[in-house]
This record gives sequence, C-alpha cells and structure tokens, in this order.
Amino acid sequence: MTRSVPDYRTAFELAPVGLVLSRERLMVDVNRELLRIFGAEREQLIGRSFELLYPTADEFARTGERIAAQLDADGRYADERVMKRVGGAHGTGSAGELFWCHVSGRALDPARPHAEGIWAFEDLSAQRVLAVQLTPREREVAALLVQGLTSKGVGRHLGISPRTVDVYRARRLKKTGAATTPELVTKLLQRGP
Repeated sequence: MTRSVPDYRTAFELAPVGLVLSRERLMVDVNRELLRIFGAEREQLIGRSFELLYPTADEFARTGERIAAQLDADGRYADERVMKRVGGAHGTGSAGELFWCHVSGRALDPARPHAEGIWAFEDLSAQRVLAVQLTPREREVAALLVQGLTSKGVGRHLGISPRTVDVYRARRLKKTGAATTPELVTKLLQRGP
C-alpha cells in the first residue's frame, strides 16, 4: 500500500509552529498556527507589515536593524522577544496583549536580509508570563538577559554601551524587587498560572 506524501502547502498550513513567508518585511503568506498565535484572521495580516505584531514602531525598526546586522552566513537569525497579539480571533488573548515569543528565520539571500524570508514563531506565554511592565528598550534588554548575555553582549546586540545596559538592568531590579541579575531573570521567566 502506497501512502501519498502531503504537498508542501498542506505541510505549511499544518506546521506546529507559526510560519510566515515575507518580502521586504511584509507578510506574503501565513499559516494557521501563526493566525492562532496572534489571534488574527488571514485578511488582517496578508500584505501587511510585521510592524503590526510588535509592541511599538521603534521595536519593529530596531529589530529589523538587528536582524540585518546579525544574520549568520546562511542568512539565519533567532531570538526571543515580546510580541503583540492582533485580536481575540481563534480564542488566543486579546487585542494588544503582549507576550513572549521565540522567533527564528532565514533570509533567502543573506546579502539582502529583508528581501525574502521564512520566519517561524513559537508562543512562549504558556511557559513564561510577562509579569512586569517594561519599556520597549527594557523588553529588548530583558530578552537578551534571559538568553544569558552579559552587559557587554547585550550592548553589542543592541548597539548601546554596556553601561547603558547596566542602567536598564538596575531599573528592572528595582521594579521587580530582585536583588541580583539571576533573581531578575527568574522573575522575568516566571511561569504562567
């Protein structure tokens, strides 16, 4: 008995992670899981800028710059960041809700990072709640601290000085009542209910 192999479209639609095909930072195609993660309908995303999925326009711009600067030789990039839900479609969150997301992707031409790519999104909100209100830059610093980077590493990734990173870290320590960076990271990674 010969079993047929699913076609690529079926594999794309039923993938267990959110997938986006992009061109010039516009969403050209999205799969069902991405729609579920962001609580969106297909019409809300197709042809639209990824900016719609970011907490602020500045975070969208800075992330684009960071991706372009940090692609590996094969055009790959990955990080964890705070993203924003579009709406309550598919029973996922409410419009504007912020959540932690693992994003990985590949530019089809590393020399032109945003020309065309494929991006995967994994919702981390079941494992990690956004327990503290953070400014946009604090969210970016927090995402890199959670990955274990030092102030120098965070600064290099964000194009800011290690001293500036220390200032952001000190503010977050105070906001959360954490005494040390490991305690801060634990609070940032607080599990959901």
